[in-house]
Amino acid sequence: MKPGLLSPLIACLLFCCTLCAQDISLFQQFNGRFDFVFFGNTMNPQENSYMISPSVLTSTSANFTLGPDDEIEAAYLYWAGCGFGDFSVKLNATPIVAERTFSHEWLSGGLTYNYFSAFADVTSLVQNTGNGNYTLSELDVSDYIGYAFQNRTNFAGWAIVVVYKNDALPLNQLNVYDGMQSVPYEITIMLDSLNVIDNVGAKIGFLAWEGDRNIANLESLSINEDLLSNALNPEDNAFNGTNTFTNSENLYNMDLDVYNIQGNINIGDTTAEITLKSNQDVVMVNAIVTKLNSQLPDATIAADNLETFCNSQTVVLDYTVYNVNSTDTLPANTPIAFYLGDVLLSSATTQQPIAIGSAESGQITLTLPNSVTSDFTITLSVDDIGNGTGIVTELNEGNNGSETSGILMPLPEFNQPQTVFSCNKGLTSGIFDFSGYYDTIGLNPGEVVTFHHSLEDAENGSNEILDAHNFHANATPYLIYFRIQGQNCFNAGNFELRVRNCPPKIYNFISSNGDGINDYFHIDGLRDIFMHHKISVFNRWGALVWTGNNNIPEWDGRLTKGLKWSDGNVPDGTYYYVLDLNDPDYPEPFTGFLYITQ
Repeated sequence: MKPGLLSPLIACLLFCCTLCAQDISLFQQFNGRFDFVFFGNTMNPQENSYMISPSVLTSTSANFTLGPDDEIEAAYLYWAGCGFGDFSVKLNATPIVAERTFSHEWLSGGLTYNYFSAFADVTSLVQNTGNGNYTLSELDVSDYIGYAFQNRTNFAGWAIVVVYKNDALPLNQLNVYDGMQSVPYEITIMLDSLNVIDNVGAKIGFLAWEGDRNIANLESLSINEDLLSNALNPEDNAFNGTNTFTNSENLYNMDLDVYNIQGNINIGDTTAEITLKSNQDVVMVNAIVTKLNSQLPDATIAADNLETFCNSQTVVLDYTVYNVNSTDTLPANTPIAFYLGDVLLSSATTQQPIAIGSAESGQITLTLPNSVTSDFTITLSVDDIGNGTGIVTELNEGNNGSETSGILMPLPEFNQPQTVFSCNKGLTSGIFDFSGYYDTIGLNPGEVVTFHHSLEDAENGSNEILDAHNFHANATPYLIYFRIQGQNCFNAGNFELRVRNCPPKIYNFISSNGDGINDYFHIDGLRDIFMHHKISVFNRWGALVWTGNNNIPEWDGRLTKGLKWSDGNVPDGTYYYVLDLNDPDYPEPFTGFLYITQ
């Protein structure tokens, strides 16, 4: 039996209990022209305190009616009972599975009693069905009612909390709280997330289980220390098996009650304290709904996209300012601040008034300080003039900020290539091999190196040089530009191609017979390379027979200096040459013997 069936002293001594449950907390908030209504029914055929033997139904019905201009916004089904839980039921023959569950454990007289509640969002079903009769079925707690009957806490029931919209309603803030908390002997529930602008029409609704009509042992319900009561619920018996919405007094062992709290809550309140006391009745509160008149915007902001650029401290931030959980329009020119840590980076404002439930997108370019080199986090703050101060009164002043993070994209680093040298092929032309730089310029695996003729080509990734192993430069110095492509960014640089005047190769044999082979005194790597060279050829007696330079053709064996023979050709034999390159790299002349045959 219930503790109240004994004297208070014996009850206190024998039935001191340990409670285990889930605290009531905010589940959902609605801002706009909203109101609420409850409907449902008990599964108890009579109040459990007066049952001769335990009995419970598995199916009951309740009528639901809204006005023609009322639009269902949300419908939440709660069902509960004694025992460990039945979490699959049917509503109008539609299978319903619990989306959330609550449990309560009560230790009394050395025995542990268990109770449960379940939740499901049935918005679509109720919207599609509309007004009419609703039947909840297949709620079965029969295997536990015998045990619960020992202390007369055998019960089961269901209820639907309906939130509806009507353009004729004032702008309200409607909060749905749920959990599972119980007395005896006293519980305090703190309702937060309130913002009372006008307390006219303020009301609060309760869904509670296991209240008894005739057990009123110091049972009270108060808000902010003010006792609540109405025609169906006296001050000393708040939970007594009644339904305020239908004026029913036969909602056995459950309560669907609503109270006017206009005089119990003050303008400016952000919280409300609910206190429930009972020295006897075991009451479990499952859901609480508040409706308060509130005409205020609620600005929030979120980052949509953050774009960074290669080798740049500049970022472009796309963002959206919302006025979703609001009951009034957010005015134009609401300030927005953008911070890096405590440093204000820049400011902006909203451009147009933002209606209830609407949003406005924006974009801003921000420059990060040079001290930022890699990861960074930007804080967005709406209704903020740049020092944390707002200019708009809002429903919730604590939700104006959000964060977004990014990573700067440095250019890929590289090893600077050295100048590539080749032998001068004439007039500073040369053939070069710089293909080894494909593998040595980059610092990280996966980076791709390409070569180009100009910086523009390198930046655009166009006109790639494909013969890096055998590249012919017509004139030097010649700049080769390279592009190194990293994961996100590319970098570009250059290196030089230069020629050296390599030692000439002297072919010291002339056969000037016109057969095209060795007809001239040929020196490879000389002409148009050593531009100021001078060649002198002497006979065996030291007499000069020919001189040449870069402007004189190669010697074909004809005598041009000293004593000339009739045909102009020097006789066959051995001659001596002196090649003066007139080049600082080759200060000493090249000398040797030259063999001539006709």
